Amino acid sequence: MITVVGTGTGAALPDGVAAGAELVVGGRRHLDSVRLPEGAERIVLGPLAPALDTIEEYVAKDRPVVVLASGDPGFFGIVRALAERFGAGRLDVRPGVSSVAAAFARIGLPWDDAVVVSAHGRELRTAVNVCRARPKVAVLTGPGAGPAELGAALLHRERVLVVASALGDPERERVERVTPAEAAARDWGTAVSVVLCLDETRALGAVRTVAGPPAAPPGWALDEAGFAHRDSMITKFEVRALALARLGPRLGDLVWDVGAGSGSVAVECARLGAAVVAVEKTADGVERIRANAGAHGVDVHVVHGTAPDVLAGLDDPDAVFVGGGGRELPAIVTACARRARRAVVVAMAALDRVPAAREALTGAGFDCDGVLLQSSRLAPLPGDVTRLAATNPVFLLWGTRPQACREGDAQ
Repeated sequence: MITVVGTGTGAALPDGVAAGAELVVGGRRHLDSVRLPEGAERIVLGPLAPALDTIEEYVAKDRPVVVLASGDPGFFGIVRALAERFGAGRLDVRPGVSSVAAAFARIGLPWDDAVVVSAHGRELRTAVNVCRARPKVAVLTGPGAGPAELGAALLHRERVLVVASALGDPERERVERVTPAEAAARDWGTAVSVVLCLDETRALGAVRTVAGPPAAPPGWALDEAGFAHRDSMITKFEVRALALARLGPRLGDLVWDVGAGSGSVAVECARLGAAVVAVEKTADGVERIRANAGAHGVDVHVVHGTAPDVLAGLDDPDAVFVGGGGRELPAIVTACARRARRAVVVAMAALDRVPAAREALTGAGFDCDGVLLQSSRLAPLPGDVTRLAATNPVFLLWGTRPQACREGDAQ
């Protein structure tokens, strides 16, 4: 067996934790804090592969191994690598208190409804987008992805950051509440364990029976009656259904809704978990989008400005929906296609604009496809009979970035 001992958020391990082991693997501070059996070999964890190779040599000879790990080793920890290499049946895991559990405990908040995301050795953008979309997020930090970088990315969001450093160390532990701007302006060093990103108006949450982030509300491609709009200027639900399928919004994504109008597409993407920026040029449209987002309980960041110029100041999106643009449509689609990591979807009522939009997508290296959507809805007639009422036809084009390019971007 490989005994995996989680140290929790304490600074030291109890005596006898490595008793009987012939190989003890762990961080230097953990190895220095335990009494090793006489003759036992020790390996200070650095690169994981050499340590796993040595563990394999001992396991092959049925020689006992102890691995010491920070926090809870099954929570973004070494248990995954050990189980993949040696099988879960060989592991005797003794969990400790994770840094996330400790951080929420320090501020007296439940965390059964929190989203936990790791930025340690991973892209920060995913963590940032989750923080934009959800009211209660714990971010495991790493070099180049700490409180300062997270704060800089959240400057225009109404969030509070709780920075929990050196949890469990009686001399060095610090738990501080700061604004994103305050976080961005400081040098936090290397001792940070976890950052909690909170929308304090919604941080307490409701009583839960299932742990984890709230699931998307039931239904999608919602009826137009669920949104405030002006003179039926709204993406119809039939069009919205296919647009959402091609956009593929999900937790960790950033989606732009350009020419958002009522914000119906933006709101639906946010309901499915994505962080969303809605771009709208009219002042009344901006207020309408905010009202619709509030009515559906989602966080949509609204930018008042005219595309394509206003897009330059936004973070690169995973997917973009373009629902307006007029004569500027080709320039808008081109600007969006240059920035989008995965997909661009364009809705148009005018036949004349389809070739230019398609050329803009293919010119940016996207694979392009599309349909003409023309639906007829049931409508009542006098005498308790029903007719079909035709809706206006809409062209929907979508461009998808080739898979090889997306994988290259991710690396």
